[in-house]
Amino acid sequence: MSLFHPPAYDKKEERLFLKNKEERKNGHYKLKQINTNQIDCDGTLKVTLALSAAPDISSNPTDIVLVLDRSGSMAGSPLANMKIGAKTFIDIIDEATDSSQDGNIGSGSRIGIVSFSDTAVADTQLITSVATLKNAVDALSAGGSTNHADAFAKATQLFDPLSANAKVIVMFTDGKTTAGPPQAPVAAARASGVIIYCIGLIGADGIDVNVLNDWATDPDASHVAVTPDDADLEELFKDLAANISKPGATNIVIDEVVNSDFVITGVTPPTKGTAAVVGTNTLQWKIQELGVSANEGASLEFYIRHVSQSAGEKLVNQSITYSDSEGNAVTFPAPTVTVDCGVVVNPEPCPIPVNLSVEGCQDSVVIDAGNTYLESLGRILQLDVTVKNVCPGKRVALAVILTEVDSNGNEYPRGMKTITVPAHNYSGCRDVLVKCIKFVLPEDLDVSGGTPNAICNTRNLRRALSRTISTRISNAAIQPSPFAAGRNKRIVSAL
Repeated sequence: MSLFHPPAYDKKEERLFLKNKEERKNGHYKLKQINTNQIDCDGTLKVTLALSAAPDISSNPTDIVLVLDRSGSMAGSPLANMKIGAKTFIDIIDEATDSSQDGNIGSGSRIGIVSFSDTAVADTQLITSVATLKNAVDALSAGGSTNHADAFAKATQLFDPLSANAKVIVMFTDGKTTAGPPQAPVAAARASGVIIYCIGLIGADGIDVNVLNDWATDPDASHVAVTPDDADLEELFKDLAANISKPGATNIVIDEVVNSDFVITGVTPPTKGTAAVVGTNTLQWKIQELGVSANEGASLEFYIRHVSQSAGEKLVNQSITYSDSEGNAVTFPAPTVTVDCGVVVNPEPCPIPVNLSVEGCQDSVVIDAGNTYLESLGRILQLDVTVKNVCPGKRVALAVILTEVDSNGNEYPRGMKTITVPAHNYSGCRDVLVKCIKFVLPEDLDVSGGTPNAICNTRNLRRALSRTISTRISNAAIQPSPFAAGRNKRIVSAL
């Protein structure tokens, strides 16, 4: 799972989080996340890339306090899965510190256990015995309220301020604060160099992701994990332990290519490194070093827009590759988004855009746009509409809806034009002529009952007028233009 939460968490983003799980290799957290699970056909969404790394724990001793929620809401499978995750965390740190799971945390690193409900207790001090740590975890039972402030206070007290070891707190909780002070004492801990990770399980009473963000070390995208499924807890603890225990990286290059149905519309400067758009759907993110001397996270946000006319569930990225000087292998997840285009009618294929650019101070540019072919025959209908009795200072919102009628009286949409008629300043009310309202009628949409595949059949058309601003509009006078010759128009007023 991802050490990440959507900027504004809600239920639809909870479903999205389940679909976009993070993978971890060689101890580097990485994330690709989008901020919504559905967009309109021309919709825009935000994409977040994030990763974090830390120095090798075998050469950089670290004191880690696991802070574990045992409130009443943890009863049952949440508590059981949390215990599995915490013990997996301990095993990974055990192996990372001395290259074997020998039952002892090596290389000067230590782990401590703090648990909390109405109040917090230090179940162990900072110790190296794996068996003692696991016994403390297994002994936890659920009951009581949730006192986060006391939990952080007890965790901070375990650290020796004179120790040169790096200091890490891993806070696990499944709910909001229901006991003790509302503000947890985390600012002083962070200021003294304590790295804080937060793992949140969305319990029965929900969880305040913004509070987890406030507690955790920045950036949130690589230090906060939220999941609605307690079955994910083992993987969360496993990935976090690997991230803490493995070395950092240098000369990182991430190349992102989004699906061809999308274009990149903007990039926010990353929290670390530089990012540049190198094509309509390609960007590159470079980071000189990450997690070499201390735990670090980095994130990048960019925006993409859907440009295709097809609907359905679509992958956001076409490809994303990672490289660094240490040869770490990183595989980012592949989030999807559902595109809703409604009912789309395309009488003719949309033209393929041709990209061009004007360099420097060029006054002109010559480009070969390719061949253009006549895809469909058609005619143009031009209408002139007189809006009656428009008084001074009144604007008119005018809509003209055109339909074609088949032999059974069924109507088929052929277009709609909306026009705002500006207010006039004459002394009295007067008629306003709206000229040259044009509609294009492709011949291959003919349903009027003429000869099939012919190009000069009579077309039976119907138009309706509507208005939304208070000026009264009477029946419009329709004046066919030469373009409309040979067509029968059945006029039905909507007024």
